[in-house]
Amino acid sequence: MSNNTMHSPVSLFGTELKNRFVLAPLTRGRATESRIPNQIMADYYEQRATAGLVIAEATVISKEGIGWIDSPGIYTDEMVAGWKSIVDKVHAKNSKMVLQLWHCGRSSHSDFHDGELPLSASAIKIPNDQIHTKNGKKDYETPKAMTKEDISNTVNDFKQAAINAKAAGFDGVEVHAANGYLINQFLDGVSNQREDEYGGSIENRMRFLREVITAVQEVYPSNAIGVRLSPNGVFNAMGCDDYNELYITAIKYLNQQGIGYLHVMDGLAFGFHELGEPMTLADVRPLFDNIIVGNCGYDYAAANDAIANNRADMIAFGRPYITNPDLPERYKNDWPLTPYADVTHWYGGAAEGYSDYTNYSPS
Repeated sequence: MSNNTMHSPVSLFGTELKNRFVLAPLTRGRATESRIPNQIMADYYEQRATAGLVIAEATVISKEGIGWIDSPGIYTDEMVAGWKSIVDKVHAKNSKMVLQLWHCGRSSHSDFHDGELPLSASAIKIPNDQIHTKNGKKDYETPKAMTKEDISNTVNDFKQAAINAKAAGFDGVEVHAANGYLINQFLDGVSNQREDEYGGSIENRMRFLREVITAVQEVYPSNAIGVRLSPNGVFNAMGCDDYNELYITAIKYLNQQGIGYLHVMDGLAFGFHELGEPMTLADVRPLFDNIIVGNCGYDYAAANDAIANNRADMIAFGRPYITNPDLPERYKNDWPLTPYADVTHWYGGAAEGYSDYTNYSPS
């Protein structure tokens, strides 16, 4: 057991972070229809730059990647400028910030795409579920199976998004390969039933991920790239029989590439596919040499235990950070936490339930 705690410094991106707290990427839908990051978003991130590492909310790399009302993008000059104003505020608080690169794939709807079907690995819809669109709640649709040209264009979109993130001043990027979004749709045999070089075997299903990583490595060094994985997740209808072998193979590949950090949804708060035993951080640690970020359902005691026992190097907090922008100080001083916000405040709207939470003031 080490002497490290959540408040110990840790090295990432070749520099020392002030603590091991990570602001989890939380999709809050405050960018409005323009998808340009704005002032209330700047306020929100500046307040939560109490974390050593701030991961920006999932940010779409292109119009084709959209699948969420009022989520931000990174594909126009105006979006880059909006994000730069936010990154500058986070840096002023002595925190580092990365941008999570997102493509929703089949977890979208033609309402977001002027009537065009969303893209995915295969023409397989998310069953028995609905999506919120600008025209109301609707059933998911059967997506268009991506052609090789679609795949190539999307890989280029990931690269351009990384270029734009660098122009905005982000210290790195996180490739979103989790939670049933596009890269996960290629990885998982449930959603990927292709018969070409992008489907079938685990190596083939990993091809799209490898191509995205290679493209992003042309912009950022490997140690400034993170990847998010959800080996246990059922969200967006994920879960394949060979998940254990799949994620072991993927993690070994990312380790060989020298990826800076692995963001693992090891908790089961997003659901569990129950196709075997859950993959834990203890399973991940022997496979990955750099920083491991644990996420999903951690409290302070569990986070410190994971750090002290070297299962993780950092822990990401989501819901507690929404209502407690000064979360590290509250934990350190055993100050009470503001209860979680009502779910109606999680997405959309303005400052209320978003950037209007205050730091704790001891009496």
